[in-house]
Amino acid sequence: MTPKTLLSSWPSGASRAALVWSALYATGAAVAALTGPAFGYALLGKGTGPAAEATAAGLYGAAAVLAYVMVRRPGSRWLPRAAWAVVALCLTSGFAILLSPTHLLFFLSRNQPAIDWAAWANQGFAVLGAVLWGRAALAYRRRTLGTCPHCGGRAGTPSGLPRDTRAGLVAVAALVPYAALKTAWALGVTSGFTGEGRPGADPTYTSDAGLWLYDHGVDITVVLALIGMALALALTRPWGRRLPRVPLLALGWAGAGALTPFGVFLAVLGTLAWMGVIDLAVDDHAPWVVVVAYGGFCLYGLALGRATRSYQRATRRVCVRC
Repeated sequence: MTPKTLLSSWPSGASRAALVWSALYATGAAVAALTGPAFGYALLGKGTGPAAEATAAGLYGAAAVLAYVMVRRPGSRWLPRAAWAVVALCLTSGFAILLSPTHLLFFLSRNQPAIDWAAWANQGFAVLGAVLWGRAALAYRRRTLGTCPHCGGRAGTPSGLPRDTRAGLVAVAALVPYAALKTAWALGVTSGFTGEGRPGADPTYTSDAGLWLYDHGVDITVVLALIGMALALALTRPWGRRLPRVPLLALGWAGAGALTPFGVFLAVLGTLAWMGVIDLAVDDHAPWVVVVAYGGFCLYGLALGRATRSYQRATRRVCVRC
């Protein structure tokens, strides 16, 4: 079977692929629990050890059983919902790799922690599992509903849909507070910063190039935020159609998956600190900074996910199978 044939027939083997992946991942977690090395089996990259590995083995063993049921019992309405729960579990295990591209920015910072390549590979395999389980959930649900297993449509319906332009604008607006605050800090306005030195430019971690840009009023993370804004607009504006489709989708889904939970965590943390319930872990930042600026990553991630989904539907080719 050629790769092209394999890709074209993915709906028929999606559940089996999820079954094989789950069995492999659960077996690896069990081996790690028995032999000692962590091999990266931990939720959110934390809590390694035999207990975490044994828990992972049990959870993904149950996922393998679920995949077997999906293979043997077509037509059940609740199985796709359970499959999406496994997708969330896989993303939890592989969440750290979604932020790992920051290691590629080593030329913008210094004293970065060393990469644990075993954990990095494990997290990548977990993200692959999320993709396989997402495919399995889609194929199973479409087969149950009687729609096209490849595109989810019905015969005679258009394959493309108008893009959601508002999602791109919401994503841009969500990053404006962060970009404005970090730019103000670079220009010498220290509102919201209660520590000493230059806010957002610690010489211990910021590279010489980053410090030079900061001294000239440019925070490098603001540049990254502007790139994120451009990505959201590219997904929702006509000029984005002239850009390569696959890289846009990969960046859109990766950004949405990484920044949404990250923003939720910071927004909740900042709100609780603002209310006086907990002490803020970031001692030199006022609580409102975490809520307004960093918490905006949550809204950006949600809007970026919506924009990416809209772009994917709008640029989908006509499905010849339905």
